[in-house]
Amino acid sequence: AYVGVKHVVACANGTDALLLPLFAAGIGPGDAVFVPSFTFAATAEVVALAKAEPVFVDVDRDTYNIDIASLEAAIDMIKKEGRLKPKAIIPVDLFGLAADYEAIMAIAKRENLLVIEDAAQSMGGSADAKMCGAFGHVGSTSFYPAKPLGCYGDGGAMFTNDGALADKLRSFAFHGKGETQYDNVRVGINSRLDTLQAAILIEKLAILEEEMVARQVVADRYAKGLGDIVKASRNLGHGRSAWAQYAIETPKRDGLKAHLGEKGIPSVIYYVKPLHEQVAYKGYPRTPTGLAVSEELPKQILCLPMHAYLSEADQDRIIETIRNYIGSNSAHVAAA
Repeated sequence: AYVGVKHVVACANGTDALLLPLFAAGIGPGDAVFVPSFTFAATAEVVALAKAEPVFVDVDRDTYNIDIASLEAAIDMIKKEGRLKPKAIIPVDLFGLAADYEAIMAIAKRENLLVIEDAAQSMGGSADAKMCGAFGHVGSTSFYPAKPLGCYGDGGAMFTNDGALADKLRSFAFHGKGETQYDNVRVGINSRLDTLQAAILIEKLAILEEEMVARQVVADRYAKGLGDIVKASRNLGHGRSAWAQYAIETPKRDGLKAHLGEKGIPSVIYYVKPLHEQVAYKGYPRTPTGLAVSEELPKQILCLPMHAYLSEADQDRIIETIRNYIGSNSAHVAAA
C-alpha cells in the first residue's frame, strides 16, 4: 500500500531484487541492458550474472541519475552494431532521488525495453505523486541497514502491477516452484526475506514517513548552510528525495575529507570509481558519447552524515567545520 503497486515480492537482498526480474524476463546471452556507470556495482553485476552485457551510460551532472541523451546514444549504438539485442534499462534513483522516468518510459515504449527501477536507495522518495519503487515495469529495493528503509540484516523486495510477472518472480525466488515447492517448473534460486527482518521492517515502515520529513529538514539545512561554498544537493523540482545520502562537491574534497576526519566527523566518497573503470567491468560496452560526468564526480564528490535523527547541534558543527575549511571567500561557488 505504501508504494502503491498491486504486487510486492520479498526476497533475500537488493541484489536478488535486481537479478530476479532479469531471470523472469528471460534476459541472457546476446542481450544488452543499459545501466549508469556512476552507481554501486550490483546494478551492473546482476546483468553479467544473467550472462547478458551491461552497457554503461553517463549520468546527469545535477541529479546524478542516468542521462537521457547518453542513454539514447547507447541504444542507437547497440542497434547499429547488431552484436547485442537491446532488452532492458536499469535506472538508479541515486542517493534517493527518482530518475527521469517520464523520459525513460517513453524510450522504453518506443524501443520495447523492460525497465527495472533500482530503488535500493529511494524507499520513501517520490516524484510526480508516485512513490519510488512504483516506476518502471518492476521496481527493486534493498532493506540493507544503511538504506532509508533498512532492517537489521539483509533483505529486498520487488514491486510490480503485472500479476504474471509477480508470479514468475515468486517462482524464481523459491527454487523455480510451480503449484507447490516440490513442483519445479524452472531453474530458480533460494531468495527469501526471513521472518525476523520482516517483523523489523513492519515497525520501521510505520515511521518511514516521519523519518522522510526529518531527512528533508536535514537536507534543507545542509543546502542553506553550504550552498554558497560548495555544490550542495537539493530536491530538483519533480519530487522528494529519500536522502539516502547527502552529497556535496568541491575541488578541495580530499583535504576536506581529511579535515572532517580529524574533527571526528565521518564522510564517505560515493563513488570512488565509476563502474566502467572497475577491473571487473572494463570490457563491457559503453555509450559512444563518453562518460565524462561519471569520471569527474569521483574527484570531487563527498557524502556527509545524513539520517533522520541528526541533531541541529551536530549538523551545525558539520556545516561550521566545512565552512571554516573551505572559507567563505572561496572562488568555488555552487551552481544554483
